[in-house]
Amino acid sequence: MALNTTFFFILFLCVLSTAQSFEDDCVYTVYIRTGSVIKGGTDSIIGARLYDAYGEYLEIKNLEYWGGLMEPGHNYYERGNLDIFSGRGECLSGPICALNLTSDGSGAHHG
Repeated sequence: MALNTTFFFILFLCVLSTAQSFEDDCVYTVYIRTGSVIKGGTDSIIGARLYDAYGEYLEIKNLEYWGGLMEPGHNYYERGNLDIFSGRGECLSGPICALNLTSDGSGAHHG
């Protein structure tokens, strides 16, 4: 019986520490619609910075890895696509008022 009690206590501590590690994080959702012009898509790694009015920002180096929500095997950033990303990050001091998308320059049509 003592083994079961000890096991559940350790399990509780693990869950508690996991919950506390996300306590100061916020959830962000980013929608990106790729243009519909010829060669409008890209195979590059796309990153983003989300800025608040105070100049603070959250940097996401790879949106797809950070929180790509599309089905497995989805080809992100293709011409005309709407891609959705959601993930956790440090909370900013104010609402988001600017976005800077970046391309790492790899892959076809990286401009």
